Amino acid sequence: MHMHNALSQIVERKRHEVEQGKAAVSLEEIRARATEAEPPRNFFQAVTADRPPRTVSVIAEIKRKSPSAGWLREQYRDDEQFDPSPIAKAYHRAGASAISCLTDAEGFAGDLDYIRRIRNRVPLPVLRKDFIIDPWQIYEARAASADAVLLIADILTEGQFVDLLILATELKMTSIVEVHDVESLLRVRHHIGFPHPGYTLLGINNRDLRTMKTDLGHTLRLLDMVEDKRILISESGIRTREDVERLRKAGVGIVLVGEHLMRREDPGAALEALLGDA
Repeated sequence: MHMHNALSQIVERKRHEVEQGKAAVSLEEIRARATEAEPPRNFFQAVTADRPPRTVSVIAEIKRKSPSAGWLREQYRDDEQFDPSPIAKAYHRAGASAISCLTDAEGFAGDLDYIRRIRNRVPLPVLRKDFIIDPWQIYEARAASADAVLLIADILTEGQFVDLLILATELKMTSIVEVHDVESLLRVRHHIGFPHPGYTLLGINNRDLRTMKTDLGHTLRLLDMVEDKRILISESGIRTREDVERLRKAGVGIVLVGEHLMRREDPGAALEALLGDA
């Protein structure tokens, strides 16, 4: 596990947030809420299901801001006015296979309640995208109706990673295991599909955490190290139909797109344009 400075600061903040969360809602209570929640939708199935030739599955993201880009649109600043539901509906109409939702408040102006609001309006499964470092957050995600969670290899020890993977699977949630480089991919790839196949996806983030620049070539360079291409997601830096086509031709069938869509006045139309004839 090797963290860049920006990530280590976020993880330190998350530790404090989790401690505050546990003080407010005990592990027993959050576990009970997770058990009582409506059963999860099958995120894995939604993005890996057989597709017609020349098409990809898109995980369309709802994100108001990011530490590197700031506010993606001026109108996203208003907490009272921002509503993720119409955006989710537009994504669904445009052909998204699933929704990703940022829930980190400080860095991304996210909110856990967005997940429930999205799920009430569209039939698609929803990923809780956050910095998950503790089992309490997995239960919290399920209690909030999330169908999938993001596990970032760079911020977890191997033991933590395996424990969280097992817990998410027990809760019938899909895990997206995110790697940024060769080292983290080598560390986690033999755990993909553990403890049961059909619950784990592998995400390659095209963003360089040192420079914050994105490069699609990153996914393409790591591709040969991935045994099962069907579970592979390329994340970040996907902006054009040509980008999607380049990845698809290389054997990547799932992409996660957020910033490009959320910067547009009509994110649904932007997704349609990105998918082109697909």
